[in-house]
Order: sequence, then C-alpha cells, then structure tokens
Amino acid sequence: APGSFLDSNQENDLLWEEKFPERTAITELLQTPHISVSKPDIPSSESTELPVDWSLKTRLLFTSSQPFTWADHLKAQEEAQGVIQHCRATEVTLPQSIQDPKLCTELRCAFQQSLIYWLHPAFSWLPLFPRIGADRRMAGKTNPWSYDETLQHNLMSDWSVSFTSLYNLLKTRLCPFFYVCTYQFTVLFRAAGLAGNDVITALVSPTTRGIREAMKNEGIEFSLPLIKENCHEKKKASETSLGHEEQAVSDEDEEESFSWLEEMGVQDRIKKPDVLSIKLRKEKHEVQMDHRPESVVLVKGLNTFTLLNFLINSKSLIATSGPQAGLPPTLLSPVAFRGATMQMLKARSVNVKTQALSGYKDQFSLEITGPVMPHSLHSMTMLLRSSQSGSFSAGLYTHEPTAVFNICPPMDEVLDKEAVHEELANCGLHPKTLNQLSQTPALGKSSLRHVEMSDYIYSWRS
Repeated sequence: APGSFLDSNQENDLLWEEKFPERTAITELLQTPHISVSKPDIPSSESTELPVDWSLKTRLLFTSSQPFTWADHLKAQEEAQGVIQHCRATEVTLPQSIQDPKLCTELRCAFQQSLIYWLHPAFSWLPLFPRIGADRRMAGKTNPWSYDETLQHNLMSDWSVSFTSLYNLLKTRLCPFFYVCTYQFTVLFRAAGLAGNDVITALVSPTTRGIREAMKNEGIEFSLPLIKENCHEKKKASETSLGHEEQAVSDEDEEESFSWLEEMGVQDRIKKPDVLSIKLRKEKHEVQMDHRPESVVLVKGLNTFTLLNFLINSKSLIATSGPQAGLPPTLLSPVAFRGATMQMLKARSVNVKTQALSGYKDQFSLEITGPVMPHSLHSMTMLLRSSQSGSFSAGLYTHEPTAVFNICPPMDEVLDKEAVHEELANCGLHPKTLNQLSQTPALGKSSLRHVEMSDYIYSWRS
C-alpha cells in the first residue's frame, strides 16, 4: 500500500540529520581562516548578481571587516516601520555605499522588513522548520493533539483553509511562491513566470514509489526531470559505443526478442522472463531512487490544483506516530495568507578577535537563523552590499532535501521578462528580487554554500 512506502521515510529522518548537520557553533567558524564548504559541483563564478537559489536555508553567517552594529537594538519606531514596509511591500532603494550604517534609519527599517516571513501552523514551543529529520528536536515537547482526534481534525481543517488560500494567491500572482514542509518531503509551489516557466509549477522532493503511485492513482500528471536526464545521457552513451544493447525494453519488444527461438523450435526449452519478473525488475529500479534527489517530481499547470487536493486529502501527509504525530505540514510564505502568523528570522551580530600576521584583528559577523527563503537571501545580500561597502562573505547552510529545487525544469518557450514583471508586480517582492527569481535555475542538484563580495563583485561556490 502507498502508506507503507510513505511511512518508511521516518527511518530516514535520522539519516538526513546526521549526514547534513545544519548548525555549527559560531565560534568554530570564526576561528577558522575561512568557512569550509563541500566540493563544488560547479566552479566558482564571478558576477554582479548571484544565481537564483530555490533551496531553503537554515542559517546564514555573514562576515565582514566592518561592524554589523547597525543591525542591533532597533528602535520601536524602526521596528514598526519595517513591519509596515513589509505589509505594504514598500520598495526600498539604498545608496551603493552608506557612510555610517548605524545612523541610517532606512537601512535598519529595511533590515527589519527583510526578516519577516509567514508561517502556519504556529506553536511557540515547537520548532516547525525543518520538519524532515526533526523528530529528535521535537522529542519531549508538549503535543496535545497526538492522541486527540477531534483536535487533529480541527488542526487539519484550519491547515486546509490556509493551504487553499496560499494556492489562490499564487494562482492570481499575488504570492510568488510558497513551501509545504511535511515530515517526509517538501513541496515548492511557484507562480507562473518564475524560474522560466509560463505556468504554475510544483516540485516535490524527496519522493518514494508509494507517493508517486498514489499521485498517479489520483490522476496527477508529473515528470521525473532528473531520471529523464539520466536516461538521455545513457542513450547518448549507448549510441557512441558499438554493440551496446538498449536497457529499456518494452513488453512488446521482450516478446519479439524471443521470436527467433520459435523458428528454431526450442522455445519450450528456454525460460523467458515472465511479466512479473519484468515488473519486479522495474519496481526495484524505482525503489532504488526513493528518498534520493533523483526522485524529485515536477508537476505543472492545472495538475498543481489536483496536487493541492491530493495533499489535503492524503492521510499519509501527517505522521501517525512519534513526536510529529497529528501535526499538519508547515506552510512557509513570503506574503500573508489566511490563518498565517507573522514570524521573524533571528538575527545577532558578534564581534571577535581573530589572529592575523600582525597580531589580532577585529572580525565582525552577522548570523541569521530560521527558514530563509530565496527572497530573504537576496534581500539580505542587497542590504549588505550597501552597509558593508561592497565587501563581505557568507556561509550558507542549506536544508539538504531542498537543494534539488535548483534543477532547471523543461521549458516550452523563453518568457518575456518585462511581461513577467508586469504580471507579478503585486506579488510583494522587490523588483530586483523578482528579476532574480525569474531567472532559469542553473545550480542543478546543488545550492549556494559560500558567497563572497569584493568590490561589489560576487563570487560563489556550490
């Protein structure tokens, strides 16, 4: 049954957590001469703009030779102004360089504005992001709904209203994107016009054969972009190597390939692979990619609405046991929606002494923690470009199951950027951020890990 495949992901929660530790002590990072990153999938590049990164980040650590004291202790008026600017989607344009950032009210208000995000459900005592691999962090927390079916029903009813509200905002281009974070997979919904697509798209990762079969049974048409790429590469390789046989053979081809045995009269002596054997071989291949980045599913157009209904009605969407039992998935959005709670990313600045050739020098850092969505990352880098005079570096900590959201989905045609900007003008994003998110993703299965700006030029590694 599909449910058995879906629940099997609970066994992998610990694997995600142990394989990708997403939090390192800030003191450890500052003691090292540079932030260590994994081996890049793409070479380091330089540009005046960063490539779009659709993965969710759990933490950003900015370092600079100039202090971040301007980000501390916002005045009540600045905090209020930042909230109002966010709610009204006020476009803030800062000068290229700010002489005294601590005295710049516009900068401090814009910083407050960039920290805000919207969440559902919201329980102050319970960490609701990330959800994959969160059982250990949630263990021991008060969970009154785990054995109360009435409360579970009420929570799910409210969640369905919020989810539908978000989708309607997305459909009318008043919300650019949002995330659905379950205990076993994450879904990224994007409005038409973003990531180079002219229709609404949804990426689901990681998936299992059970999830995919359940989606098929609901009539949801989807593709496996990375599997198609692999098949295409294998096909090209087979064309260049002589004598290489086709690996994917249809049932009809299987029958035809044994017709020569009949001509020789020995068909009864040779055991042909039966339909069940062929099916089992195919299923084994499908199961092997479960929980892996290659299992990412792409849903487009009207099928995203069917996916919405599927997720609302799926009993396997919510854990039935463990610390997350009965808890609806987390909805994350850059704009307000029905039933949402306004939240803020946590920010703190640290000043330490680091060893240098001539003794000790000041090293300043700004740490941002929480569910950092793509627009927040872009907003932060725009602010720091001005406040740090075009010179800073950053370590980016990715929620690994979402790194695959940077794959380039198949596109039918090249979109007119001006038309996209006009249609998404009221989606709540800064025009420069919207321009970045309209780009075709280029990072593949990787994500930004390290960013450095020097003299207003970016370099990065993924």
